[in-house]
Amino acid sequence: MNARTVNNIWTGILYATSALVVALLLFLVYEIIAKGWGFWDWEFITGNPSNTRAGGGIGPQLFNSFYMLVLTLIISIPLGLGAGIYLAEYAKKGKFLNFVRLCIETMASLPSIVVGLFGLLVFVTLTGWGYTVIGGALALTILNLPGLTRVCENAILEIPSSVKEASLGLGSTKWQTLVRVSIPSALPQIITGVILAAGRIFGEAAALIYTAGLTTPLLNSAADFSSPMHPLNPFRPAETLAVHIWKLNSEGIVPDAKLIATKAAAILIIMVLVFNILARFAAGVLHKYLSGTKIRKRKVKAAA
Repeated sequence: MNARTVNNIWTGILYATSALVVALLLFLVYEIIAKGWGFWDWEFITGNPSNTRAGGGIGPQLFNSFYMLVLTLIISIPLGLGAGIYLAEYAKKGKFLNFVRLCIETMASLPSIVVGLFGLLVFVTLTGWGYTVIGGALALTILNLPGLTRVCENAILEIPSSVKEASLGLGSTKWQTLVRVSIPSALPQIITGVILAAGRIFGEAAALIYTAGLTTPLLNSAADFSSPMHPLNPFRPAETLAVHIWKLNSEGIVPDAKLIATKAAAILIIMVLVFNILARFAAGVLHKYLSGTKIRKRKVKAAA
């Protein structure tokens, strides 16, 4: 068997595997959306849940999911970007850097249920906060920080060294080169990583069961900020959409618990797909914008 035949065989295997993965994804999306058909009902999306009667909505749970997402990104983006910059630009190669990367890879492989139990011990019990939005956001930060750090680090490392050297040769400091050259050039990959992390945050359940809780108050924007009824109070319990789906399937007592769970699952998977599509779109747009900006600057310099 010659090399060309072997190449064709393995190419066919790879195409078949890719087609199987795509088919499986399409099948899962079709099944979830078909069983949750009618999920677009505005009263269902914005309505309050019911513990005893049929026809409840998912309004508070959907709001909690977005609030948890925003709060987690506010905490994790600066930490992930800072850690990525340190590992890519300032950390010296050696045993310490290898040890740090080993720790990051170990944290990235931790099951979410383990992170949830750690959050229960630290953010619920030791702090005395109880089940809170901020406790869930901190647990999700621990869960997503390793991946976000590696994305930021790899994005900065992939910038050609000649570009950095040119900036330093023109008299820029290392910090100015980092802020004005490295980070703008790596921005498309960084934003892609952030949006992919957002999709994981939105769909996470295990870590939040032990930190954010299984209950949520009926939110009231007119309530005092310190009240558990206020939507933006970070020290209130918050049942997210993913946790609500788990709760309905495991211990739901309302007559239409399965229907509510399937409709909520359809909304959840659509949102995760939207996050992934936005990641691709944002990366493409930023890459074209940054490439066009560089070309325009070169033309201006050439004309001058």
